[in-house]
Amino acid sequence: MNLFYFCKEPRRLFGTFHPPASGKPARAGVVLAAPFGHEAIRVHRFYRLLAERLSRQEIAVLRFDYYGTGDSAGTDEDANLDGWASDLCEAHRELQRRIGGHPTTWLAVRLGANAALRAAPQSFPRVQRLVLWDPIVDGSAYLAELGVAQVEELELAHCIPDPGWRRAIKRDPLALSAESLGFVIPRQLHAQILSLQPGEPAPAPSCPLTVISRANDEATRQWCDATSTAHPQARLSRQSFEHSLIWTSNPFANNEVAPASALQYLLNELS
Repeated sequence: MNLFYFCKEPRRLFGTFHPPASGKPARAGVVLAAPFGHEAIRVHRFYRLLAERLSRQEIAVLRFDYYGTGDSAGTDEDANLDGWASDLCEAHRELQRRIGGHPTTWLAVRLGANAALRAAPQSFPRVQRLVLWDPIVDGSAYLAELGVAQVEELELAHCIPDPGWRRAIKRDPLALSAESLGFVIPRQLHAQILSLQPGEPAPAPSCPLTVISRANDEATRQWCDATSTAHPQARLSRQSFEHSLIWTSNPFANNEVAPASALQYLLNELS
């Protein structure tokens, strides 16, 4: 596992490269694109374990922090999907440089999936395949979900919770959507998330696209149907997978951080 910085100032990005564990040349590559905010913390250990297992199959993996997140340059206020798409393309080029242009797949989770869809047409060499896990297809519902998570965390942190928080989100589900679990949601990113509608198709996929979601996720089903209808040439497949991950929960809560079933499922999908 190699830790390093890439890209030029001021948009310096932090990356973690997992070369094949055998020491042999990589036969393929995978870039892991993180979700937003607290969810990136939730998926961090999962991504590390997945990368280590892929490396044992001679698949090189690059994990990285978007600009304004983790150990990369920038601040929370710099977060936006267009910038993340650019960062993902840079991470893709960095991995290609290290593995000699072998076919590369991107795995992107939650809001990271939306950045990946924006980035894929700009990738060079062209990304071979996108695997999107629980993409955000209803921006308003997602922001409302983050608002509820924010209130629940505030209530846990205060001896006497303020009932006004609950009243506020009951009146307006987006009343507390400018911040979630310690992460600012800047105006540009907020507007980009709100623009995501379940009935609206994704941009034309530039490579085969696999969407993984729960069987009862009706919004994602509608989104996949709309995308297939709008882009009949698209090679889109939707897979149902039930898992125990709670994306917006506190990582120290009584739930799994890296369920074995999910690790094995994604390992099979990517290898």
